Amino acid sequence: MKNQKKNSVKVNQHLFTKKEELLPTRDGYGKALLELGKKQKNVMVLCCDLTDSTRSSWFKESYPDRFLEMGVAEQNMAGVAAGLAMEGKIPFISSYAVFSPGRNWDQVRISICYSNVSVKIAGCHAGISVGPDGATHQALEDIAITRVLPNMTVLVPCDANEAYRATLLAAKIKGPVYVRLTREKTPIITSEKTPLEVGKGYVLKNGEDVTLIACGPLVYEALKAAKEIEKEHDVSVQVINMPSIKPLDRSLIKKAAEETGAIVTVEEHQMNAGLGGAVAEVLAEECPTPMERVGMPDSFGESGEPSELLEKYEMTSYGIITAIRKVLKRKSH
Repeated sequence: MKNQKKNSVKVNQHLFTKKEELLPTRDGYGKALLELGKKQKNVMVLCCDLTDSTRSSWFKESYPDRFLEMGVAEQNMAGVAAGLAMEGKIPFISSYAVFSPGRNWDQVRISICYSNVSVKIAGCHAGISVGPDGATHQALEDIAITRVLPNMTVLVPCDANEAYRATLLAAKIKGPVYVRLTREKTPIITSEKTPLEVGKGYVLKNGEDVTLIACGPLVYEALKAAKEIEKEHDVSVQVINMPSIKPLDRSLIKKAAEETGAIVTVEEHQMNAGLGGAVAEVLAEECPTPMERVGMPDSFGESGEPSELLEKYEMTSYGIITAIRKVLKRKSH
């Protein structure tokens, strides 16, 4: 094993122990809404009959006069939110990601992004870990359809703490923001004081042979893969958490490519046009490097337990290790 430098950002010391804490990222969103409601009177929350699932109910209970129940009408919700933003409000619109920004993408594009108004979109129940709800409710394309929109900022927090900070950060950003959230309980990796900035990625673990660039709760699987492969092989793995998909930390990606010479992206999203696509664009333009992608392989999901689905579609540490071995072979050639 090669010597490793001190980590840039500390991770939770209880990871991979019996004290490992689990929370869904949507809880961080709900907690942050309460904080914003207390401090910023112009913050409003809109939801489409999914207040409990999106944790918008926490805000509704404390600030009912600033909450709007829109019914099953995501298109209308986006238009109303755009109007509220034009009047100086900071509206957060909450629904399942397949509905918002999925079903209302046209309204998000024109009413919100073209107008460049400060609407914050919380896409909940994203990824295949929605599980038994099946393909119709598993948003696996939402990063792709939001990151191509002009004026849009895209944030994908790795845990509940980062979701809390991402929501607070979204309120400060001028213009549209998409925050991607998940339903399943996942390990807490960061603290509430861990840094989070737009356009920045963070090294969680240093390494010299290959870099894993991950977003969302699969950052945990990337850290687990690094731990497991280093136990068995003389491989030094760097792990980067990339919560800001747009804008992207191009300089960090380029630096990782130059230092390790091999990249693997990890996301609970279609391999095409998500984090993997964004990283591939940077590498192709600035630093051609052997690369593998871990994610959904151009397929719809299916019903099943979250752990079963992640394993089937090779988004666990085992699948990541397979990708590491592939990219290292390409690097050696």
